[in-house]
This record gives sequence, C-alpha cells and structure tokens, in this order.
Amino acid sequence: MKQNKIYIIDVTNRDGVQTANLGLAKLEKTILNIYLAKMGIFQSEFGFPVTSHETNYLGANIQLAKDGVMRNMRLSGWARAVAKDVILSKKLIPDLEYMNLSMSTSDLMIEKKFKGKVDRAQIIEMAASSIKTARDLGIKGIGINAEDASRSNLEYLIEFATAMKEAGADRFRYCDTLGYDDPFTIYDRVSQIAKETQMDIELHCHNDLGMVVATSIAGAKAAIDNKVNAYINTTINGLGERAGNADLVSVILALKKSSGFGNNDKYILDQKIDLSCAWKLAKYASYAFGVPIPINQPGVGQNAFAHESGIHADGALKDRRNYELYDYEELGRGEPEIVETGRQISTGEYGGIKGFRNVYGELEVSFESEEAAKEILELVRYANVHTQKPLSGDELLFIAKHPAAAKKILTVTP
Repeated sequence: MKQNKIYIIDVTNRDGVQTANLGLAKLEKTILNIYLAKMGIFQSEFGFPVTSHETNYLGANIQLAKDGVMRNMRLSGWARAVAKDVILSKKLIPDLEYMNLSMSTSDLMIEKKFKGKVDRAQIIEMAASSIKTARDLGIKGIGINAEDASRSNLEYLIEFATAMKEAGADRFRYCDTLGYDDPFTIYDRVSQIAKETQMDIELHCHNDLGMVVATSIAGAKAAIDNKVNAYINTTINGLGERAGNADLVSVILALKKSSGFGNNDKYILDQKIDLSCAWKLAKYASYAFGVPIPINQPGVGQNAFAHESGIHADGALKDRRNYELYDYEELGRGEPEIVETGRQISTGEYGGIKGFRNVYGELEVSFESEEAAKEILELVRYANVHTQKPLSGDELLFIAKHPAAAKKILTVTP
C-alpha cells in the first residue's frame, strides 16, 4: 500500500524576498538554494521566470542543479496562471521544468482585482489554459495555486481543483493568503478538497493571526488523512509579506517532535530532510536579509536552549529531557558565526591581492597562477558590490569553485 508523505517546498526565494523593505542579492539566493538542497528540501520556489532581472540567476541555478551542486532538489518558478506568462517563462528560461501557476479564486478577489472583467467560469478557463500550455511546452511538474483559498467558496474550490487536475496539474496549492484560517477550519476544508479530488495538496499559509505553523501542519494532516501527499510551503526564519510565512525550522520540528506527528507512523516527513543544516541556514538567511533571528525562535533562537530560573536550570543540568524536547546538536548548533568576529581581513569591492590571498588561504583555497587569482578577485569585487556586505566563507568558496556560474549570477543587464 502506498505511503503518503509530507514534503517541504521552501518559498524564501520567491515569497520571502517579497517582504517589505527587504531583499536578497542573486548570489545570496543561490547560496540559500545550495543550503536548502543540503537540507534535503524537496523543492525551492526560486524566483519569477517572467522577470528579466532574474533570468541569469535562474538559468545559472538550473545549470548548477544539473551539475549536481543542488543534489536532487527541484527548482520551480512562479507565474500567473495565464498562458502568455507561461510562454514568456519558457522563452526566457528554456530549461525550466517546474512551475507553480497562481490564480485568484475568492469572489472578493475576482470582483476587486479583476474589476468584473471575468467570472468564476472564466477563471477556470484561463487557469486550465495556462496548465495545458505549460504541458505543451515541456513543463514536467505543475502546481496550481488558488490564491485566497481560505476565503473562497468551498464548492467552487473543489470545482476549480478538479478542472485543474483534468488539465494536467499535479498539485493543488491551498493558499491561506491572509492567514485567515485556523487549524480547525483548514483541516475541514482541505479534507473535503482532498477527498473529492484525490489531488496532492500544498499548504501555503501566512501568519497574520499568529497560527501559521499550526495551520500548515493541520492542512498537511488533512491531506494525509484523505490519502494524498502533502507539501508544506515554508520560508527561512518565517520571513514573508506582512507577518510572514511558516518558518521552515519550526515546521520541521513540529513534524518530527510533536506528540501527534513525531511518533506517528501515519504522518511521515520526507526522509531526506537533514535537520543538522538548520542552524547554518537560519544564520546565513539572517545575515543575508539583515534581520536578526528572534531570541525566542524555535530551535535557532538565542534562548531556544537557555535556562535561567532555578527549577529549570537544575532540571536541565540533571537531564536535558526535563526541559528540552530535542538536542541543540540535532540542528547543527555550535557552528561558527557567518563572518569573523575578531581581527578581520576581508576582501571586497576595493580589496587588493594580498588581502584576497589571506582570506582564501584561511579557507584553504590556493590558485594555480597569479592570473587565476586575479580572475577570482575581480569576481569577488563584483560580488561585494552585489551584496553590499562582507562575503561569507561559503560565498567566497562558491565563487572560487564555480566562477562561470558566479559571473552569470552577478550579471544583471537592463
């Protein structure tokens, strides 16, 4: 009998970067993809293929994936569920193989966003056409997004999802776009959709009411209970529009350690997930976005394993299980900081060859010639202009190991 599972699709490089007043350089998005792949994430929604300034980054990352740099992680693009956007996506990114196509489904959005120009039937027609176009153009995996699903009519959602399955979509993304659902409503609604359509379900939840991890795993439970696979959308450190998305590490911890999921053979998290990468990934994302990790963040916050009160400290010293559900080593905590905190010799946009050689010497990287060193130095200078902060060790190693990809990623042509 087939065992349905819960998979993680991280959307940091698509939804997380839409956080107001924040952003990532293309090099930083690439490093996040590499970390996510090491963590065993099923899929990274890595950007917008119709956006021209993403073209070089997206193409280079697909090539890196083909070269084995990102293991077996899928790279998916996001676009509106309209045929012309799918056509443009494949024109700009010919090697793109996975996409999520998005269409608004709530009556409120159909009325307010489309200004009465389309009705429910036309919404289905447009979305189905985009899926058929994607299939005709060779897209291998397609998720169809119902934007504002939590405020959409349930019978219409089932009709919409059924039509999308018939058109060729693989998964139905239930978008709690405004964080409107609670764990009970999303369970009931997703159960009905999964039961009626027998279509794999993605959960894309927001945190406007502070319940995003709970709604995400409740939706996943509904999918599994109705014998389809579940795919939870996450972002690193919970970044995202308004109050954010479901935090990647919190979701994984909930699925691995909570009483209802952690010891239940019915709810199986993708076995490729490697939680030991969590600390490094969270710290790097914090550095790249310039957003501190909250002190009380599950797993990776400064106080996640801190004990001060007498009773707690005494209990933790006797046996950590008295007051800790999991060991900090499981998350890879104990790694060094992202950048040097003592004497710092860095190499940047105005760096010279001596400082450059010192930095790479610390990383145990040597160059076969002076010309080769100067070539990488030039890329490092451009990368520093690109990120506007000291490069991390892994960024420097990436540039030295993959100079052609780095050059392409750093090239943005208006």
